[in-house]
Amino acid sequence: MERGKEVSAAQSWRLWWMGRLRSTNVGTSLMVVVLLSLLTLKWTEVISVANYAYTSARFSPVRQVWADDGFGFGILGVPWCRSRANNTVIWTRAELLQELSVFAKVYETRPIINNLNGMGFDHSFGLWFIARKLQPALAIESGVFKGHSTWILRQALPNVPIVALSPRHPRHYSKKSSAYVDSNCQYFTGKRFTDFGHISWSLVLAEHKVKDPSTVLVFFDDHQNQLRRIEAAQKYGFQHLVFEDNYDTGTGDHYSMRQICDQYHVSGGGHDCFKGEEELKIRNERQGRWEKAVNMSELCGDDDEWWGVQGFARDDFGHSFRKIPHSQHFENGRFVGDGLDVYWEVPPVASPILTHQTRYDPARTVLPLLLGEDKALFQELGLQNVPRHAFNGYTQMAYVKLLPASLD
Repeated sequence: MERGKEVSAAQSWRLWWMGRLRSTNVGTSLMVVVLLSLLTLKWTEVISVANYAYTSARFSPVRQVWADDGFGFGILGVPWCRSRANNTVIWTRAELLQELSVFAKVYETRPIINNLNGMGFDHSFGLWFIARKLQPALAIESGVFKGHSTWILRQALPNVPIVALSPRHPRHYSKKSSAYVDSNCQYFTGKRFTDFGHISWSLVLAEHKVKDPSTVLVFFDDHQNQLRRIEAAQKYGFQHLVFEDNYDTGTGDHYSMRQICDQYHVSGGGHDCFKGEEELKIRNERQGRWEKAVNMSELCGDDDEWWGVQGFARDDFGHSFRKIPHSQHFENGRFVGDGLDVYWEVPPVASPILTHQTRYDPARTVLPLLLGEDKALFQELGLQNVPRHAFNGYTQMAYVKLLPASLD
């Protein structure tokens, strides 16, 4: 009963504020500033991750709010999973850019030039960056495809063993296109394939002489319900996770972290399916310009069900559809939050004004590393030579650090 009251109160407060904002001439502008200001606060805390200390990092608040190249980054909210301690991993823009300059040269040597339907440049950099910073004792990837992500992990972790799970071995794709097979990777593919949630990880870790599962990095690019992946990771003691396809609410083929954490009580979260709401107006205006822009008719299902995808928790590449009530969605968010230490979404590398990407909608995205004013640096890094389609694959890749099981 009390949980229902909490949801209702949060929703009522949010709707009241939107009504007040619309009643003034400066309502729309003020709402944009409020949303972006709340987003800016996400970049102000400091923590130590897996005993790797990071220095204070924050993007310039002025840059966050105003210098957005006119694309309205974050104006529709960026729901950020709330951890128990309200922690987040943050690196300075200077550090990210320094690493980007290194990665740009690494990316030029990739064996799979056209990784269509696989990871693009933004997420390749994100995975490489996170792996380099954490330096795990073992890397696990669930979902291999042609092997591009395996190659990215290998560039970040030259001597670290990798365990790869996928129904098909990447060699399968070498018949028609490029593929990468790693010599220091243990493959559970083909007839040996076993889903992440059903492997005897204690035996696998022992085989690689890894005693502590909290020193392992797990990368998911398997299009499965990410709530199930969180549950399985907690069961086996894994703490460091990266989710590649972290689809926004109303999109995608599985229930993602972004969808789970899109809640009324979360800054930037929750939606209003009522006619005349400001969100409807903004979404309609963005439809057509961005391929992934979602209008209200696509977002809202029967009885104004907006969570997940029109009230459904999708799974298994979209083959499974499970309708869930809002109360269950709320409980899912609470469950994840209770076990969460850190949540961080990898920012896009560069503004659409530089990359010419037309897929993801900036209105639901954090500010990119490079804006239009950084064109000279974009060119200096050679990023203008990256194929345009490689910048069209951004889906809010997320780094997640779970609390130790003993604290749950």
